[in-house]
Amino acid sequence: MQFYQSNLLNNFSNITHVFTLRESGNLAFHVNDNILHVRANHDILAKELSYSLNSLIHMKQIHSDIVHIVNENDNFINPPTCDAIITDRLSTPLMVMVADCSPILFYDDKQRVIAVAHAGRAGAFKNIVKNVIYSFTDEFKSEVTNIHVSVGASIGSCCYEVGTEVYYEAKKLNLEYAIERKDNSFYLDISKILKKQFLACGIKKENIEISTECTKCNSDKYFSYRADSNTGRFAGVIELK
Repeated sequence: MQFYQSNLLNNFSNITHVFTLRESGNLAFHVNDNILHVRANHDILAKELSYSLNSLIHMKQIHSDIVHIVNENDNFINPPTCDAIITDRLSTPLMVMVADCSPILFYDDKQRVIAVAHAGRAGAFKNIVKNVIYSFTDEFKSEVTNIHVSVGASIGSCCYEVGTEVYYEAKKLNLEYAIERKDNSFYLDISKILKKQFLACGIKKENIEISTECTKCNSDKYFSYRADSNTGRFAGVIELK
């Protein structure tokens, strides 16, 4: 199975993490793919990363700012409805699935807490990052300066054209800095928003890693909804050992 890892998170030996690729196969059950094929892709990934598939927590993602704390009811066949999940449990891999949105992996190496988040336009505009960081500090007593974040490939401002209504929404939220105007069209830079939100929360600059790869430009490598609306999902996964 094909995947890549974060240079930042590779510094920590007590976590396992990956970002999968298009060649890894579709990991989402809601995109009109054969369920048996999707399950087979999950089985292969679980074997590659040496975790029990039933212990994997993924999400029913709804473009919200909801953060879910993993509990005993969560498992592979009973995913929570949210767009971020957080835990300090060992041997409990967390997964976020995307196809242009930003997959974010978080790790506090002192309190040993992990999280994942799904941040598309809605998540970025709602500042899901702030809610995740609040969960670290409020629920797990993390210090923000100990949190490391890695953002996988997502659609870039080169390709993320948006309408005037999104421009005005961004302006209303003081996010106009993330809008580029080219030939009377508007293009949104989600990564720019996320970076500013990370820093505003107090995460150290050196603890932030954001991929510069555009999923639409590289739709042969990643699933991209903008390139092909009938497409699969790749994923970010992180687990405490």
